[in-house]
Amino acid sequence: MEKPLSNRTALVTGASRGIGEAIAAELARQGATVVGTATTEAGAKQITDRFASEGLSGFGHVLELGQSESIQKALDDILGQIEAPTILVNNAGITRDGLLLRMSEDDWAQVLTTNLQGAFSVTKKLLRGMAKARWGRVINVSSVVARAGNPGQANYCAAKAGLEGFTRSLAMEMANRNITANSVAPGFIDTDMTRSLNEEQRARILDRIPAGRLGNPQEVAAVVAFLASEAAAYVTGQTIQVNGGLYMG
Repeated sequence: MEKPLSNRTALVTGASRGIGEAIAAELARQGATVVGTATTEAGAKQITDRFASEGLSGFGHVLELGQSESIQKALDDILGQIEAPTILVNNAGITRDGLLLRMSEDDWAQVLTTNLQGAFSVTKKLLRGMAKARWGRVINVSSVVARAGNPGQANYCAAKAGLEGFTRSLAMEMANRNITANSVAPGFIDTDMTRSLNEEQRARILDRIPAGRLGNPQEVAAVVAFLASEAAAYVTGQTIQVNGGLYMG
């Protein structure tokens, strides 16, 4: 039986761990050939090794979103090895937290450059191939804080809110080419970051979540896989919240 994403090629940024790792693996299990990116050679090798161990089609590649030259070089290299990806998941991102009164210009700029400018650069590079194929899926990983806000994360919240606006504009521009653009906004997910919280911090978070638990990366990956599929052809310009009821706006 043919899998939903057979004969599709996907690029997932930030795929060496956490949500990105789960997304890359799920798309590959659904039949896609997946290139997952990481910021280091070790991270890229980890992606390649995981795909090989599970018999999945794809490999890892180094991509540094904070450097425009690195983006172009990496994407040119990737496009030289596989068909132009028609599924793009912009997942990679960084944080540089701090109250705005103390936030440096560099911390602001780094987060906006990596999380928003990086998504723009990768999307623009791959969009021509999608337009030529007259089929494409752009899925941007946002965050619950894009709408809810979060003290100490003005830079991160601004970047994710910008990513959602970027998504809606792109959806309008490309709908007539059978290219959809959507965002997925995770809440608190069980990753390395949340595992580092102490018991008191974890308890405070759980008190705010109606579902009473953290999400897991696979639950986010399942939503992304749906948006990448033919079943979601009429879904575009949307932000789907995956947060256990933490924010419902």
